[in-house]
Amino acid sequence: MRAVANVFWMSVCWSAVLLAGCANFQGIPGASSGNQNEFITDSDEPDQRRRARLRVELATGYFEQGQTKVALDEIKQALVTDPSYVEAYNLRGLVYMRLNDVPLAEDSFRRALALNARDANVAHNYAWLLCQQARYGESFRLFAQAIANPTYTDKAKTLMAQGVCQVNAGLPAEAEQSLMHSYELDASNPVTGYNLANLLYVRGDLTRAQFYIRRLNNSELANAETLWLGIRTERKLKNQEAVSQLAQQLRNRFSQSPQAAAYEKGSFNE
Repeated sequence: MRAVANVFWMSVCWSAVLLAGCANFQGIPGASSGNQNEFITDSDEPDQRRRARLRVELATGYFEQGQTKVALDEIKQALVTDPSYVEAYNLRGLVYMRLNDVPLAEDSFRRALALNARDANVAHNYAWLLCQQARYGESFRLFAQAIANPTYTDKAKTLMAQGVCQVNAGLPAEAEQSLMHSYELDASNPVTGYNLANLLYVRGDLTRAQFYIRRLNNSELANAETLWLGIRTERKLKNQEAVSQLAQQLRNRFSQSPQAAAYEKGSFNE
């Protein structure tokens, strides 16, 4: 993955950034033969969809455990059972992304959107794939499509991913707007907090960067990267006491990290 502007935790938080709604109960063919507003219950689900859904749920578990090829086999069986199941194509796209097979990942997301053009989860995942290929215009259109869906509940995550993509595209003002909106919706997301603080730091807005990175470093989610950004921010603000405290945490908790080595060498990249 691209790592412009020191993008934080994009590899270890793969599921948090990408895996969206793999077990959603959407697009059931023939699920309602009467009132369109009637709630869909288990008894409405056709047998082939139920069997495909169970396969996809099993595949999701394998995917999250890193058993990618086993997950892919379950997805293939789900699609044999029900070739119109959007969630199977969505998860297949994520699997092929992990396998670095961009054409098959893109084909999967395209098939999913062909079946349900309003699926915000698929739009999010496809947008992130396009962002990694520097196809920013297409990516932003899909992010916007997902965010505009009034029933979509993961807007904070999509705004965060859009903000990271905008940083990579060299659009810092737009990135700040996206990340701020994401932060307003979910201030607990460390990926959002770090990237927002880093963007402000790079721009020289140090007081605001300090606010966001301090909040993250005061939580249990702090790591070597967040502490290092905190050190550099406090150093530029000439807060030596804060620098010393953060450096001590970096030494004690992450002594073998590249950030700890950089601190000992005085390599602040300024």
